[in-house]
Amino acid sequence: MAKLLLWNETSVTEFILLGFSESCEVQILLFVLFLLFYLVALAGNTLLLITVSAERSLHTPMYFFLGNLSFLEICYTTNIFPCMLASFLTEAKSISFSGCMAQFYLFGSLGGTECLLLSMMSYDRYLAICNPLRYAAVMSRGMCLCLAAASWISGFVITLVTILFMSSLTFCGPNEIDHFFCDFSPLLKLACSDTYLFKKVSFFLSSTLTLVPFLLTMVSYIYILSAILNRPSTAGSQKAISTCSSHLIVVTAFYGTLIVMYVVPAYESNISKVVSVFYSVITLLLNPIIYTLRNKDVKRALRKTFLRNKG
Repeated sequence: MAKLLLWNETSVTEFILLGFSESCEVQILLFVLFLLFYLVALAGNTLLLITVSAERSLHTPMYFFLGNLSFLEICYTTNIFPCMLASFLTEAKSISFSGCMAQFYLFGSLGGTECLLLSMMSYDRYLAICNPLRYAAVMSRGMCLCLAAASWISGFVITLVTILFMSSLTFCGPNEIDHFFCDFSPLLKLACSDTYLFKKVSFFLSSTLTLVPFLLTMVSYIYILSAILNRPSTAGSQKAISTCSSHLIVVTAFYGTLIVMYVVPAYESNISKVVSVFYSVITLLLNPIIYTLRNKDVKRALRKTFLRNKG
């Protein structure tokens, strides 16, 4: 029977991230591919964040939340990609115990915050379309700041409970994580101590951070679609449909992969890695691409910013 140890006395001092493949050619190919994804996601979200901050015409609640989402995704990719890219080019695939816990904490906190921010964006669209006369009064600058702050604080505080439970578990070996970053399920498989209570607590907390915002988002869009369908077709209605469809694409991709990863019963580790790649890479590319290419206001602001800097 494994000896129970305190967190700072655990027998496992580091974990080995097995990643995708041991083939040198595959490792180089994956490095180039993921580096490209990382640079595109980083550049796209940075450009979108700068544009929203610099252009006064975009200083509205919707773009305020979009700027928060872009900053969150910059942090999200930077938490996972540098370590993963380094592992492709070197034989050192290890990560310290504290580093693994920190990566897992940031991954969970940022994921929870994104769920809340997406629900805030849907609430903003609900007020703008269903209650336009009250919109300016309700979604004031102070209210936007409070909603954004509540999303960030809730995501990091709620996930803190999970990381405290996780770090108190006993890890007495083996220390090989069959994944490319420190995620919940692969880590839990390595624990030697009883995880029954921890699973119950983590399920409740993750449901609070994911299912509740998801339901709020869906309810908001039911009211939005109902309001749009009951209106005569106008330019304003078409613009509302375009904006909401962009948001719905991001929400569907984000929650779709999230449900497959954490709600659907256990599946093969290779499939889990592929889904994780889609969750942590592809969905992060959607935000700058969709909100830039499908949004006339952002494209107009980008042109103005480019011409102003060129001049």
